[in-house]
Amino acid sequence: MKMSGVRMLASSPMLLFLLSLLMASYFDTTAGQIGVCFGQMGNNIPNPAEVVAMFKQYSIPRMRMYGPNPNALNALRGSNIEFILDVPNGDLKRLADSQTEASTWVRDNVQKYNDVRFRYVSVGNEVMPRVPGGAGTVLIQAMQNIDRALSAAGLSNIKVSTTTFMGAFTDTYPPSRGRFSDEFLNFLQPVVGFLVSERSPLLVNIYTYFSYKNGDVSLEFALFKPSNNEFNDPNNQHHYQNFFDANLDSVYAALEKSGGGSLDVVVSESGWPTQGGPGASVPNAEAYVNNLRLHVNKNGSPKRSGKPIETYIFAMFDENGKQTSPNDEYEKYWGMFSPTTRQLKYGVKFN
Repeated sequence: MKMSGVRMLASSPMLLFLLSLLMASYFDTTAGQIGVCFGQMGNNIPNPAEVVAMFKQYSIPRMRMYGPNPNALNALRGSNIEFILDVPNGDLKRLADSQTEASTWVRDNVQKYNDVRFRYVSVGNEVMPRVPGGAGTVLIQAMQNIDRALSAAGLSNIKVSTTTFMGAFTDTYPPSRGRFSDEFLNFLQPVVGFLVSERSPLLVNIYTYFSYKNGDVSLEFALFKPSNNEFNDPNNQHHYQNFFDANLDSVYAALEKSGGGSLDVVVSESGWPTQGGPGASVPNAEAYVNNLRLHVNKNGSPKRSGKPIETYIFAMFDENGKQTSPNDEYEKYWGMFSPTTRQLKYGVKFN
């Protein structure tokens, strides 16, 4: 009885069609708002050609990478994968000091790969105000030099931005009060002006995990699940059902206060670890990634409702090369895929 039932189901054209859709793609490409970050701080990461093949196999439409890698860039040729390439923080001072150096960087890492679909160049990742890359006007000068180099190469369609993080913002509750902290505003204000003039988005890494880990919000609120942390912002009556939206809208509020109200925000990293810390588990990572994907492709945030949110999941693989202490072992375990088996660690139901 069971066997005949299985045969009947397997022979159903509708079931076969549904199965083919499920197997063809975990990652929905219709809305196309999801990408995945390809970090490489590990000694067991698959080679770039294998990684690009995996992006194609799972129909992941976008990739972020944290610095130039010729093997990866060659593997991306003709792939149709949209791509964010970072300028590493350690290069910012050199590129800020010399237009020639910036032009050489663009020639060697962008212009040379004219069949790679560059979407953004992120000049720095989470640059801090008092380190060499953030000192004075280094960041904005590096951004301007890279932008001029792209324009001179006929590549002005590639937008230049930088990536910041929630640590740059303060007074984020309720979200309408959000603003840049004084320290960050001093060196990001010219960046905001540059982004407005170039119509480029600001890239922001948003993690709800850290606030849960620190005891600031409930697990449910961090995972996009119904919770008693839901609230209305008294200044505009926007209703917040998850912590991701609250973070994002506090960024929009900060941009409005600093002359950047016209800017879009790209969520350049977001994810959940599978082990190594409080609440770090496969079930929680599965819930977060799937709920995130559904949310950003359909809902937008209360402040920008109905507008999909371009978002990059961190990360493709666990990275065993990250230096950690016993208190932050979770930093090694953000990957959706095992680097050794190349298999998903949990179901990503993106259909």
